[in-house]
Parts: sequence; C-alpha cells; structure tokens
Amino acid sequence: MKEIVLITGASGLIARELSEILKKNYIVRFLTREKKHENEFEWNINEKTIDEKAFEGISHIIHLAGANISEKRWTDERKKELISSRVDSADLLLQTLRKKNIRLKSFISASGINYYGTKTTDKIFNENDAPGNDFLSEVVVLWERAADQFKEQHLAERVVKIRTAVVLSDKEGALKKMLPTIKMGIGSALGSGKQYMPWIHIKDICSIYEFALQNSSVDGAFNAVAPQHTTNKNLTEKIAGVLDKPLFMPNVPAFVLKFIFGELADALLEGSRASADKIQKAGFHFEFPDLKIALENLLKK
Repeated sequence: MKEIVLITGASGLIARELSEILKKNYIVRFLTREKKHENEFEWNINEKTIDEKAFEGISHIIHLAGANISEKRWTDERKKELISSRVDSADLLLQTLRKKNIRLKSFISASGINYYGTKTTDKIFNENDAPGNDFLSEVVVLWERAADQFKEQHLAERVVKIRTAVVLSDKEGALKKMLPTIKMGIGSALGSGKQYMPWIHIKDICSIYEFALQNSSVDGAFNAVAPQHTTNKNLTEKIAGVLDKPLFMPNVPAFVLKFIFGELADALLEGSRASADKIQKAGFHFEFPDLKIALENLLKK
C-alpha cells in the first residue's frame, strides 16, 4: 500500500514538479490556502486553522511553504512575513500532529543555502559551518529550528533540512527573470559579477527531496547545490552563450540595485560557494552537475 505524503507550499515550483515524481509511488496530498482539487486541504497560517482530514494516515510531511524571499522589498512588515510563513506554518503542523497523536516517519523541510550568510568569500561552506549573521541567515536558522522541533518532540523519526541553492527552471525563478534582457541582447552581470551563485537544476532539487524521502538514513541538514561552482558573471555569460546572444552591456552598478531593491540587493550582490559533498556521499547522484549542460537542457527545447 502506498504511503501518504503531505506537501505544503502547493503553489510553488518545487511542489508542482515534485508531486509529479512522487505520485508514482506515493499518495500525495497538499495543504493550500484555497482548495481546488480533491487531494488538496485548506489551511490558514495567520488564523491558525487547518483541515485535519489532511493528516489522516500520513507518513511524511514535505514542508515547502514560505513567502518568496525576492518578491518584495524587505520592509519590517515583509521581514516578519518571511519568517512567519516558514516558522508559524511549521508550528501549526507540529501542533496538529501533537493534537492527533501522529508520529511521522519523516519531516522534510525546505531550507536555504543563505544559512551561511550573504557574503562573497573564498570559503566553500559545508553543513558543519556556523550560520551567518545577516537577515537571510537569521530566517534560515529560525526555519531550521522550527523543523528540528518535530524530532525533538518525538513527532517525527527523522528531520531532513534541504538547504536549497538558486533553483534553475525555465518556468519561474531567477533564470526566467534573467532571460528577457539576455534574449534582447542587453543582459549584463550584477555589481562586480564576482559573487558566487550556488545553483541547482529543478530536476535535481526534486530528486533530492525524493532521495531524502526514500532513504531513512538521510537525516539532518544537506546542501542542495550543484557540485560545479559559478559566479553571477559566469552564469550570465553561459546563458548568453547557450542562447547565442551577445553580452556587451556594462555590469549593473551596485548602487542602482540598492536603490531599486533596498536591503534585498545584498542577496543579489553577494554570495559564497557551498559544498555538495555530503549529499553525494549519502548516495545521491546529480543528473545536471554541469552548468552548461543544465542550461542547455532548460533553454534548448
């Protein structure tokens, strides 16, 4: 009999792609703000309401809910929303599991590669390194702390935290935002262009979630990042190359980005490398470890 997996963040890119993979071997349910399909159940984080029918017979939760980091300027109100959408949503799940006396086989939570801080350094961060000290690292630390509660309170046999890099997809996200200007021949790198951009192909991030779900030995934090490192400038050049477009415009000045995006600009102008060794040593194999091949797969269709 198929196990039941409950996924939050139903409208997100990863949730949609991942569900198509999992439905072959699992019964997939979603928590969503507005029910539209039979396998969807409503919840409201602000009002702390949830359809408890979603929890009947479940073995796993994949927690992908969280407001988009780069969608809006980081006002004080937006910062609270970014944290609440991750932490309060996890707490609502935890309280419901406790109320219904359910113990999961696994609680698998999205997390962020910005755990290590938004800064450009020569260091390649691994899962044993300490968190950074900026806003994004604070978000991730609180996010992971909320996830750890499921194991600490004996509501899940294991907790997996997927520290996700920039997800490359032709449907939405960073790559899609970069494409219009590059296609018009006016694309350019951001700031110095030397900032590292940890990245991962959409198929590989979904495969990591499937891998974590299927392997009971996978526990704790894992960097979900391709093993090949790149900078913002190199990524921009690789995209232009795959599309056969010129790159002659000067880099977008940092002060312009800071004027437009405020504090959020730091996430665009800074970035470090992260190691993929731990997930690979656990037995995971990347389908797209090479950036050029990943871009060709996404853009040459």
